[in-house]
Amino acid sequence: MEKHLLEPERLRKIPPQFSWIDQRLVREHHIERLSHAAAALYLFLVTVADAKGLSFYSERSIGRYLALAADRLDTARKELLRADLIAYQHPLYQVLALDGRRLSSARGARICSIQEIFKQLGGGA
Repeated sequence: MEKHLLEPERLRKIPPQFSWIDQRLVREHHIERLSHAAAALYLFLVTVADAKGLSFYSERSIGRYLALAADRLDTARKELLRADLIAYQHPLYQVLALDGRRLSSARGARICSIQEIFKQLGGGA
C-alpha cells in the first residue's frame, strides 16, 4: 500500500517544545505493560516536557488534568518508574530515552563481565 498525506497542509512538524512520542513505546511493547493511568501520565509528561524531557507540573495540576486522585497518580508514577520510562525527584519529572535503559537498578543489579555471568550460572569460565 502506498502512503500519501491525507491533509498535506497539516503535515506535522517537530514543535519547538519537542513533544513527540517515540514509536518504540509501541514497537517494543512498553505500552502493553502499562495501566491506563500510567499511560495517561506518560502521555501527559511527554506532551508538557521540554526538549530534554523535563517538566515540573504539580501533583494537583496533573491530577486535575488527568482526573486522577492522588493515590492513583502516585501508583501511576511508581509504575512508570518501575518500567524505567521516567525519572522523578519531586517536583521534577524526566521522560527517559527508550534507548538508554539503565543497566543497574535499586535492586542492586550491576554491570558484570561475561566471565562473572557464567560463574553465577555455574558454568565456570
